[in-house]
Amino acid sequence: MTRKIKIFDTTLRDGEQCPGASLNPEEKLEIARQLAKLNVDAIEAGFAIASPGDFESVKQIARQIKGPIICSLARAKKEDILRAWEAVKHSDRPRIHVFLATSPVHMEKKLRMTPDEVFKTAVEMVKYAKSLCPDIEFSPEDAGRSDHDFLYKVIGGVIDAGASTINVPDTVGYTTPWEFGQLIENIIKNVPQVKKNDVTISVHCHNDLGLATANSLAAVKAGASQVECTINGIGERAGNASLEEVVMALHTRHDFFGANTEINTTEIYKASRMVSNLTGLLVQPNKAVVGANAFAHEAGIHQAGVLRARETYEIMKPEDIGLTKNRLVLGKHSGRHAFADKLKDMGYTLTEENLEKAFEKFKDLADRKKEIGDRDLETIVSEEVYVVPETYTIDSIETSSGTNKKPVATVKLIHKGKPIEITESGVGQVDSVYRAIEKLTKVKPQLVDYIIQAITGGTDAQGEVTVRIKDGDKIYVGHGASMDVIMASAKAFLAAINRLLYDRASSIAKGGLD
Repeated sequence: MTRKIKIFDTTLRDGEQCPGASLNPEEKLEIARQLAKLNVDAIEAGFAIASPGDFESVKQIARQIKGPIICSLARAKKEDILRAWEAVKHSDRPRIHVFLATSPVHMEKKLRMTPDEVFKTAVEMVKYAKSLCPDIEFSPEDAGRSDHDFLYKVIGGVIDAGASTINVPDTVGYTTPWEFGQLIENIIKNVPQVKKNDVTISVHCHNDLGLATANSLAAVKAGASQVECTINGIGERAGNASLEEVVMALHTRHDFFGANTEINTTEIYKASRMVSNLTGLLVQPNKAVVGANAFAHEAGIHQAGVLRARETYEIMKPEDIGLTKNRLVLGKHSGRHAFADKLKDMGYTLTEENLEKAFEKFKDLADRKKEIGDRDLETIVSEEVYVVPETYTIDSIETSSGTNKKPVATVKLIHKGKPIEITESGVGQVDSVYRAIEKLTKVKPQLVDYIIQAITGGTDAQGEVTVRIKDGDKIYVGHGASMDVIMASAKAFLAAINRLLYDRASSIAKGGLD
């Protein structure tokens, strides 16, 4: 009999803790919509007490996203739990996720609590959470390094107090698959409340030793029925178990695990691209399942084998994850209806306003580029859908440089309907453009990352630029695509600055309301 494994997605909570992966409320809502299309069982939408912005994000996701359980993390403190409830209570399926550390090092060094105090607090706070919300999950933080007998005691106590899901975290990525699988077996065997109350045993594995997916799958084999993971495996330090790896391993090796998920796997690739675009964290080419090379075959013997029989070297079909071949799909004579139909086939649903903007970009690109493939269309959509209101837009950019000539850029922007222009020089054309944009916008952030890559092959390929800028302790991401890499660079930098300015304006507006 096939067991169902629940997928608990924590991209918007633990994934966002990855340095530089900060998302605004609109972006979080967009990702939550895609997670619902993926058909995840639960979305951990945030840590409600962390900030007013996090609270608002959780609340909006709880209000608008239907289908998955909507969850907020909370420390074992009344104020955290109450704040979490105020955010998730708007969901049809709310959950509060309470956590408290149980390892000796965490209890002594971080909490400064005795084991008895930890046990008492865990039970009391789960009871309090249960008085507010019908669905409670509890995590004994750093379970992988906890004393087993004490761990069993805490788990039994919180189940008696009302927890119906017990999450066992390998918080620092310390354990091996053999150890972690044995730990799950031992919990099921030694905590009678687990079977008696039909409790869901969940796992949350970090990737510090590169074992997060392996540990999660070992736990499934040992009896766990929920896996906590993130899109692209993003998260604190080396990240979390990767949703796409866990799901496709169970899907592909159903014969071994005897378990499967209810994930709509054809939405995996789109979710991966969306999270990468919005966080600015690029997916490495050799990343399992969703990397650019995941279905590429360079060696001649491999190519020959695949051509004769796909299964010789491919254990998954690209179509299984929603990846289509990059073929010519539309041309400059294609109309709006054909364009809209193609985007719909690719899984995108745009508003009339965004569709019109995207279509204009498509027609402009079609006039200059002979072949337009799915990756080109994905980039157009990402530029038009995943954006904040633009304080500044580009009107024109002119650059000049030479072997013995200092690079110069003349940049004209539109601000509040009026053109503003300046000429600046720098060490290169991109540097000149960026200096000009800084002068015109009166924003001088720190440029943390500048990454450029070709979207498709050929000399007429679009260049896609991703930048990450820092203002104070906040990171902002910008994307730009163009057949002209200087223009792509300018669009990416200005997009990041527009996000920065939007965030500043939102903070001022909220402050005014207070």
